[in-house]
Amino acid sequence: MSNLLSQTKPNTAKFSLRLNTLDLVLLAVIIVGVAWLYHRSSIGVNYNWRWSDAFELILTPRADGGLPYFFQGLISTVRLSLWGMLLAIVLGTALGLAKQSSISVFRVPANAFIQLVRNIPPLVFVFIFYFFISNQIIPLLGLDAVLRDYNQEPNALQAFLFGPVSLWENLVSGVLCVGLLSSAYVAEVIRAGLASIPKGQWEAADSLGLSRWVKYRFVIAPQVLTAITPALAGQAISLVKDTSIVSLISIQELTFVGTEIANSSGLIFEIWLIVGLVYLLICLSLSLMFRKLEQISLRHLTR
Repeated sequence: MSNLLSQTKPNTAKFSLRLNTLDLVLLAVIIVGVAWLYHRSSIGVNYNWRWSDAFELILTPRADGGLPYFFQGLISTVRLSLWGMLLAIVLGTALGLAKQSSISVFRVPANAFIQLVRNIPPLVFVFIFYFFISNQIIPLLGLDAVLRDYNQEPNALQAFLFGPVSLWENLVSGVLCVGLLSSAYVAEVIRAGLASIPKGQWEAADSLGLSRWVKYRFVIAPQVLTAITPALAGQAISLVKDTSIVSLISIQELTFVGTEIANSSGLIFEIWLIVGLVYLLICLSLSLMFRKLEQISLRHLTR
């Protein structure tokens, strides 16, 4: 089995940091630009920064003793992102495999869905889905009794995974929106990963008489995972940022909460800078996690 993977062994040559003329020019332009902005802001911006008020506001607990409103929005964004990623990866993998299939019954609908989602602006898709489709899907799946008429107190696990009962329908709508949007791009990532596997790898696995499951599990999947991890990381980060779009359909995630706090307090710059910083930290954490995953997959692939 290791012979099948030998040709995918990565180049371990060390790269040294060398700046060419273009790099130096770009660095000089950036330094000049930053210096100019700093100079103009020091003489032209007369804004009274109120950072202490902003942090006090976002850290103030709710009147009922619950978590601060800002952190409830942050938790809602994390829930949307995690469930959306799960849906996008599962559905995107199925769509990617279907698009690679030689059976037109699988390939044509998968390709139609991917092209439809990729060529509609995300904001338009969210509005179409929420106002025209979501209200029909929930009753069709029989989820209205759970999402709209659930009157029992949720247990600790339900509260942790899905949040307050009153927001379950919003959560499902948001997850479906961001998950379906990202699944089309994940499908293309999976398709490209499968197409990048050399034909000899497939033929070698077939010549050994491996079953379909063993072939994909031990020969194809490790190579695909290594190849698609950077692109998958970029799509996961895009999904986190796309959760801000669903604030327009009144889903109380971080952007929605930030809008309400900024408008009610007048601390426009401070609150939005804090919101941007939180998104930056989430996306950087995801980037580091996927980089670690890529290193692990490379180590397993080269054993």
